[in-house]
Amino acid sequence: MKTLILDGSPAGDETGARTLVALQAELQTLGWEVQHMPLREKKIGNCAGDFFCWVRNPGICNVDDDNREVAAALMQAELAIYLTPVTFGGYSSTLKAAVDHQIQNIAPFFAKLHGETHHARRYEHYPHFLAIGWQTEPDAQAAQVFEYLVWRNALNFYAKSAQAGILSARQSEAETTALLRGWLNAMSQSKAPQPVQLPVNGGTGWGLGAPRRALLLVGSPRTRKSTSHSLGSYLFQQLGAASIPTETIFLHTMLRSPAKRQALLDAVEAADLVTLAFPLYVDSLPAPVMETLEWIAAHRQANPSPKHFAALANSGFPEPEHNAAALAICATFARQTGMTWAGGLALGAGEGMVHGAPLAEMDGRAIPLRKALTLAAQALGQGQAIPPQAQQLISKPFIPAWLYRFAGSLGWKQMAKRWGAQNNLRRKPYGEVGNRE
Repeated sequence: MKTLILDGSPAGDETGARTLVALQAELQTLGWEVQHMPLREKKIGNCAGDFFCWVRNPGICNVDDDNREVAAALMQAELAIYLTPVTFGGYSSTLKAAVDHQIQNIAPFFAKLHGETHHARRYEHYPHFLAIGWQTEPDAQAAQVFEYLVWRNALNFYAKSAQAGILSARQSEAETTALLRGWLNAMSQSKAPQPVQLPVNGGTGWGLGAPRRALLLVGSPRTRKSTSHSLGSYLFQQLGAASIPTETIFLHTMLRSPAKRQALLDAVEAADLVTLAFPLYVDSLPAPVMETLEWIAAHRQANPSPKHFAALANSGFPEPEHNAAALAICATFARQTGMTWAGGLALGAGEGMVHGAPLAEMDGRAIPLRKALTLAAQALGQGQAIPPQAQQLISKPFIPAWLYRFAGSLGWKQMAKRWGAQNNLRRKPYGEVGNRE
């Protein structure tokens, strides 16, 4: 039986190195064939969000780099193991870059699973799933967010069983080995992924008065034409109308420029309200956004000035609850970096309704959305957290979920037809492995 280890640890991570050695020893004792992929040594670009892996070349990412090797190896494994430092309750940006590309291993069509909308399976069988994270200092809330994220990933990738394990840098070798052995034994029971409770992440007022300067970070690769920008820009127009100076930065335009990265950090330092708007990628934030948060966190270790953080998340599923893990990661980031969490808004079916259009130009369907963002802007502009009423407004569906799934599946077929791929949408380019029990 084959195990694939996707190692998202950074170079020089002693806890990650010790964990890997102990894990490989346990797997070998159990007779597993082990394939280890240190992702920091792989060339994996960021997911472009173009869905070409669904409608142009079904089942294969449009970018020809090591992401294809990872995707193929996953479909040939009986057990997939993620190794990562727990990063604000999520995965490291190195691991997340590989995870984002795994949508090529599921199909674009919508299906109903546990009362929610998900994408349909592409393959008949998927590997069992074990995610192992470690913390430098114990953080129970971040650990709970991590466990919730693993559960959500297990649902979306149709894992036969799933397990999340948390290690501490302070644990002895014997303690680490015992925990790893227990988690691997639990995987052998082939239990379906079990629901995990997510901690409450409502924002709090900070009592420091109205912000003097607000910064919008847009985390979509579509930049100005994205739904994330549509949401964020409408919110910031309201702040600007209240005479609050604002600035907008598109994260994907500065990923590999040291000068632009420093400009980003300087802009964060100059603002006392930072708002992040992003699309949901595999239950979490896109890898470049996670990388940006890592930069900011490292910078704030030496510059922990008072700061307030809010977030706007949007997903392609009609149920806004899909954004819960991502917003919990944002809340954890704020807490761990000394910022005050001012709350977040979760939009479902963002692509179906907004699709990058300016909200002010949209028809009546966008009225609840505009009202929600106006309420949020009023609260943030007064130094208060985003009120629950704003989320209640933004949660109102503009279309029934069943109709969204039906129309969406037809839409994928139409998009594939443009590329002559309409008959290959369920293609299985990485083959099938026998029944994994």
